[in-house]
Amino acid sequence: MATIVLASTSPYRRMLLEKVLPDFSCAAPHVDETAERGEDAQALVERLAIAKARALAEEYPAHLLIGSDQVAVVDGCILGKPGSAANAIKQLNAANGRTVSFYTGLAVYHSGKDELLSCVEPFDVTFRQLSAAEIEGYVALEQPFNCAGSFKSEGLGISLFESLRGDDPNSLIGLPVIQLLKMLRHWNVNPLLPENSIKS
Repeated sequence: MATIVLASTSPYRRMLLEKVLPDFSCAAPHVDETAERGEDAQALVERLAIAKARALAEEYPAHLLIGSDQVAVVDGCILGKPGSAANAIKQLNAANGRTVSFYTGLAVYHSGKDELLSCVEPFDVTFRQLSAAEIEGYVALEQPFNCAGSFKSEGLGISLFESLRGDDPNSLIGLPVIQLLKMLRHWNVNPLLPENSIKS
């Protein structure tokens, strides 16, 4: 199996990657996630995913480095990680009864060959009409303070939704696994084949 590093400390991304790859490491990329002036959501998440993947190149000089970043957008406003209960409630109130677009940036950088693949995976979530008590109850139960949009779709967050629309539900959790596996196959890394190795 190729030497692969997930440039993230997110337990959700690690969990998703563990489902398809038996052998990889995780490392914190230490990237400033501040949006640049005039930068839209899709440009932001792709830039940050690339920055996270490239940030580990010196420490891991002959590896496949995976970077990812995600934001939610409602009415043209970017919603990041809430960080607190008050902000989570505010975000969920903004999304209440509306459709929220999630954009997940993904980058895979081959540090040994200086080759990069990247993309942005969109996913739309339509929230049902929620009562104030439901929103407050959800935030208290799951404390989704490190999740863009203030919910965990793999948990009770699913109870907030009317419908979902997108190609890969994993992207909603933070890692577009279908696109990731496609990128890894570019370097001959395929979990279905035992002779996987980084293509020379």
